[in-house]
Amino acid sequence: MSVAVREPGAVIESEPVRSRRGLVWQAVRRRPSAVVGAVLLLLVLLGAVLAPVLAPYGLHEQAGPVFGHPSWSHPLGLDDGGIDIVTLLMWGARTSLVVGFAATFVSMVIGGAVGVAAGYFGGKVDTVLMRITDYFLVIPDVPLMIVVAAIWGPSLFHIVIVIGILLWTSTARVIRAQVKSVRERVYVKRARALGAGHARIVFRHVLPQVAPLLIANTVLTIAVAIFDETALSFLGLGDPSRISLGKMIENAFQRAAISTGAWWAIIPPGALVAVIILSCSLVGGAIEDVLNPRLRVAHLSARSFRLRPLVGRSADAL
Repeated sequence: MSVAVREPGAVIESEPVRSRRGLVWQAVRRRPSAVVGAVLLLLVLLGAVLAPVLAPYGLHEQAGPVFGHPSWSHPLGLDDGGIDIVTLLMWGARTSLVVGFAATFVSMVIGGAVGVAAGYFGGKVDTVLMRITDYFLVIPDVPLMIVVAAIWGPSLFHIVIVIGILLWTSTARVIRAQVKSVRERVYVKRARALGAGHARIVFRHVLPQVAPLLIANTVLTIAVAIFDETALSFLGLGDPSRISLGKMIENAFQRAAISTGAWWAIIPPGALVAVIILSCSLVGGAIEDVLNPRLRVAHLSARSFRLRPLVGRSADAL
């Protein structure tokens, strides 16, 4: 058995400490699925943002017959009003993404505030806030969304508020756990001993440490928000004046697209919703594995599990 001996005076070079941005970029590069998800999400975002410029036809322009078949001029066919499906997809993705991002912003603000307050102050504040979080966790999302949206009326703003106030619970629990760890670190205790107030400690020392984890959770929440918006629009509780992916599916079902065999009016919007959700899940999962301290240990992470060679033995000796 050979033993490695270090000569006196030898210097052992330490591995460079990577920043969070470098870790995220490395994780995305090492995962082909994350790269595919990022590319698909970027293409959907570009198509939605540039819809007024890239859309081949006008949003309300009748470009052909009702439920026209796919052709060279209309690759995905026409809907029940003779409107090009590609144009509707670009504008529908624009609305769905706006709702998804806005609802996610609302949920991140609520969940982040609750998580930071519960984790930093602890005690009775933690108990009260976590009990409220538990109550929201057991509430079924879709039925409550249906009731609230039906009472308030079909509106894009109402959908954003309803989705936002129901998706903050998981964020609050994750942020709370991380804040509990951060508040016990030496530099936080030193700042507290020097007389720093709660606001200064939270904004200068706690939030910078939990912000990357909040961003990672944001990407995953966007997928859930878009799915919820699609479900509400499909049930007829969306804004009737705005076209979205869920609204396209609802219109196709209500106007006998299935009975007439016009599959192109249903499958493209449903497939685009699936692509957006899958892309957000792939990218968010890769970012979360890097930024979430509970998933950063490679030999304990189910997503990044791998066998490591034994120290002092070659790979052929196994």
